Amino acid sequence: MELKLPESFLHDEDQLSHRSSKPTCSVPVQRKHDKNLDDKIASERLSNEETAENITSLLMKNYDAKLYGEDDTSQPTSRAAPIIPIETTRKKKKRKRSQISICLTNCRYESIRKVASAFGMREVSEEDAWNFYWTDMSVSVERAKEMKRFQRINHFPGMLEICRKDLLARNLNRMQKIYPKEYNFFPKTWCLPADFGEALNYSKSRKNKTFIIKPECGSQGRGIYLTKSLKDIKPTDKLICQVYLSKPYLVDGYKFDIRVYTLITSCDPLRIFVYNEGLVRFATSRYADPNVNNTTNVFMHLTNYALNKHSRTYVYDSEAGSKRKISTLNKILLSQGIDLDRLWHSIDQVIVKTIISAWPILKHSYHACFPSHDMVHACFEILGFDILLDHKLHPFILEVNHSPSFHTDTQLDREVKESLLTDTFTMLNIWQCDKKRVLEEDRKRIRDRLLQTNKFAEFTPTEEKEPEKSPWQTQIQWEETHLGNFRRVYPVGEQYASLFQQPSGSLYSGTASSRARGDCTRIQREEFLQTKAKAEALKKPSQPKPAKEAEKKAADEAGTCAPAAAPRARPRDRDKRKDADKDKVKLSTKPSATQNAPVEKEIKPPYVVCSFEPDPIVEKEERERVNLLAQRDFLIRSYGMLEQIYLVMKKMGTLRPEDERKYGVYGRLSVVSNTSKIM
Repeated sequence: MELKLPESFLHDEDQLSHRSSKPTCSVPVQRKHDKNLDDKIASERLSNEETAENITSLLMKNYDAKLYGEDDTSQPTSRAAPIIPIETTRKKKKRKRSQISICLTNCRYESIRKVASAFGMREVSEEDAWNFYWTDMSVSVERAKEMKRFQRINHFPGMLEICRKDLLARNLNRMQKIYPKEYNFFPKTWCLPADFGEALNYSKSRKNKTFIIKPECGSQGRGIYLTKSLKDIKPTDKLICQVYLSKPYLVDGYKFDIRVYTLITSCDPLRIFVYNEGLVRFATSRYADPNVNNTTNVFMHLTNYALNKHSRTYVYDSEAGSKRKISTLNKILLSQGIDLDRLWHSIDQVIVKTIISAWPILKHSYHACFPSHDMVHACFEILGFDILLDHKLHPFILEVNHSPSFHTDTQLDREVKESLLTDTFTMLNIWQCDKKRVLEEDRKRIRDRLLQTNKFAEFTPTEEKEPEKSPWQTQIQWEETHLGNFRRVYPVGEQYASLFQQPSGSLYSGTASSRARGDCTRIQREEFLQTKAKAEALKKPSQPKPAKEAEKKAADEAGTCAPAAAPRARPRDRDKRKDADKDKVKLSTKPSATQNAPVEKEIKPPYVVCSFEPDPIVEKEERERVNLLAQRDFLIRSYGMLEQIYLVMKKMGTLRPEDERKYGVYGRLSVVSNTSKIM
C-alpha cells in the first residue's frame, strides 16, 4: 500500500527548504566538512587506543618484574599510586634535592664565593639554617655549641694550639723533650718573657748565632726582625725568639719557602690530606749570610708575599718569578738529581707530627662542643704550612696559618687556589646530609621527650635487614674515591702510633713560669704533710719516751742542724745529758699530780686542709656550739613553729605515732587556747 501525498504539500515544503538554505553554503561543501570531522574523530580514537596499549604494556612489564623478583626501586610500590615512567621519576628526584646554603658573612675572599656558586650553593646570612659556615676567624665555643647536626664549619675549636706562634712553640718544645729524635724539625725557640733568661744565656754562650724575633700572634711578616744580641729586647715584651736558620737551600741564589695546603676532614678519627699543588714564595734579594749590615734587609731574609710584593725586583712569572707552583719547583729539584719522593715523605711527616702535638686538645674540644653530631663531621679545616728547607734538604716548620689567604691577584693564584677549593668541596660530599630529614628527626625527638611517648612503646618485631653503613664509613669511602689532587698522609700504617701516647701532666712544662709553679706546688705539698703529721701526733695520747730514744733524737737533730760543730760540742752534750737524767729521776719520785699538770694545758691543734680524718674536739669550741644550739631551739619554740607544723601534719594525716607521742603537748596546748577563746 503506497502513501500518496498531495502535490501542494510537496510544493510548499520545497519552497520552505529553499528559503531556509543560505546562499553561501552548498551541498558538496557541507559533505566535505563532515568527512573531515569523521577523519579527526577516527585519528583521536586511534591515538587513544595506542596510549591504552602503552599503559597495558607498562602494567604487564611491572607485573612480570614483580612476578620474577625484578622489582624496580624507582617505581612506586603501592597499588593505588599511579605508575610513572622512569625518566620522569629521575627528573623529580633531581629536583627534590635540597639546595645547599653557605654563610660567608665573615669571609672576605671572592674565590670562595665563586667556587661555592659553581657547586650550586646559595649564600645566606647567619640567622638562616645554613649548611656550611666559612669564616676567616677562629671558632668560638658559643658558635660551636649553637650548631645543629647537619651544619659544618671550616675551623676546629682548639686549632690555635698550633696556629699561634707561641702555642706552636710550646707544644713542639714539649714534644721535643718527650720524643727528641722525632721532633727535630723545629728551630730552637723561646717564649718571651717567660723564657727570657734562658734565651739570654744561650745568646751569651753562642755569640755567632742570629735570632729572629716575631710577635706571638702576628701575620704577613708584620713585626718580624733579625738581631745578633738579645740585650735590646725588653724583658716584659711578649715575643717569640727563634734561632735563625742561616743556611737555607737556595734556588738561583734566592731563599724560598713552601706553602703546603693541608686539609683535615675529621679529628676523631684523625684524617689528614695534603694538596699536591701549592705555592713557592721567593725572596726578592739574593741571599747572603746574616751580618750587622744586612740584618735589616727584609727582602733578603723574609719570604712573605705581603712584604716582597712591594719590592722593586719582584717578578711576576710562573716559571722564573718570585712566586711559583710546587710543580715548577719539583722540576727544578728533579733536574738537580734530588729524590722527590724522599723529600715529600719527610715534609708529610713534619705536617702529621705537628698536628699530632695538638691532637689531644683537638679531640677534647671537638667532643665537648659537638656531642650530638652523628650525621656528618662538624668541622673541616684547610691549613697553610710554611716549610723551609735547609742546605741538606731537611724540612723545618716555620709556622702554621689558621686562615691561609685565598686572594687571587694573579693567574697563578687563581689556578692553584680555585682548584684547591673545588677539590675540597668535592671531598667534603656536601650532599651527604639531608637537612630536612635531620630537622624532622630533631622535632620528633623533642616531641617524644616532652610527651614521653617512647617510654611505654610496644615492641614491634621487624624483618631482619642488613646493617646499614654508618655515615663515617660512607664519608671515608667517598674521600678515598674523590681525592682529586689530594694525597692522604694520615692514617698510614702504625708509624705514628707511639706519638699519641703523650703524658697528660706535661702540657706546659717547657717554660720558666711552669717550673716555678711546680716548685710552689711541691713546697705546699710538703707543708701539708707536715701539718698532717703534727695533727696526728696531737690526737695520740702523750706517752713518756724512754731516755735512750730522746738521746738518739737529740743526737740526730744536732747532727742534721750543725754537722761541722758536732765534734766540738761532744763534752758539753755529755754533761747536759747527765743533768737531764738526774732531773728525770727526780721527777719520777714526785707525786702523780705533778705529772698530770702539763697535760691539763689546752693546746689548740692547727687547721688541717683536705684531711679525711675528723678534727680533734676542743672543749671551748664545743661549749660555744652547744650554747648556739640552745639559743636556736629557744627561738624556734618561742615563735611557735613546731606547734604549727604539728597541727598541719595532723590535719593532713602524715603524722607518725612516735611524733604524736613526742610532740603531743602542742596539740593539747592548742585545744586549751581554743577553749579559752570560746569562753
